[in-house]
Amino acid sequence: MTKYEEMKRMQRVKVTIKKATAYLLMSAGAITMVAPFLWMITTSLKEPGAVFSFQKDWWSEWIPNSFVWQNYIKASQVVPFVRFYLNSIFVTLCVTLGQVVTSACAAYAFARLRFPGRDRVFFAYLATMMVPGAVTMIPVFILLRYLGWIDTYKAMILPGIFTAYGTFMLRQFFLTLPKDLEDAAKIDGCTYLGIFWRIILPLSKPALATLTTFTFMGSWMNFMWPLIVMNTHEKFTLPIGLAYFQSLHGTHWTYLMAGSVMMIFPILVVFVFNQRFFVEGIKLSGIKG
Repeated sequence: MTKYEEMKRMQRVKVTIKKATAYLLMSAGAITMVAPFLWMITTSLKEPGAVFSFQKDWWSEWIPNSFVWQNYIKASQVVPFVRFYLNSIFVTLCVTLGQVVTSACAAYAFARLRFPGRDRVFFAYLATMMVPGAVTMIPVFILLRYLGWIDTYKAMILPGIFTAYGTFMLRQFFLTLPKDLEDAAKIDGCTYLGIFWRIILPLSKPALATLTTFTFMGSWMNFMWPLIVMNTHEKFTLPIGLAYFQSLHGTHWTYLMAGSVMMIFPILVVFVFNQRFFVEGIKLSGIKG
């Protein structure tokens, strides 16, 4: 074997070792993230007394002896689960739609329109991201109480439809779009609103899908704010409803996990639906690069 062939062989060995190490690390990370989800599913199908009954065989903790599908039915009967579910869907859809619309309009103004003090206003708006939510929670609550919106859906929806993060993310994406398309549309007599609706939004599907997914997840899993502003039992959202399975005397783990599985289902649907837009955004980034 020549010296050149020996060097090539050593290079292949190093590349193989690096790939194997990377795959092992990624596999360990995937197992770490998937294991709690699998435990949640298996626990939702166990009998109430078999949740923490440790066995000698480790697989007995993950695979129930008998699958109790009735846990899902009982979980929806112990609390008004359907009502909480509908409340969460209504609030989440309103917040998600509101955030996407307001963020897209504001981002278009900051990225494409020219007006005095545009950059200063944008940086001032961006500075609100540095203020923790716990700081503004009490002033917003006092304002909502002054308006008489406490214990109404408006208290859960309206404060959440404005976000500096979404405006910043969409603005940065709008800046990457070619300006020649906008100039050509102006020559054809298209207005600013027409450019925004017919050119900017269709080309921004990856960014809009990303913001929609993040907003949907954040609003769907939000627990603290609905707990603060809502008092009526029938208006509670699903995260608050799941807390009913916990009490001073114990926790109904099987019902809680069954409710959690049903709660995660809409998030998976939104992610799977928007996944193709993520892939499209990656392809576009590769072409631009």
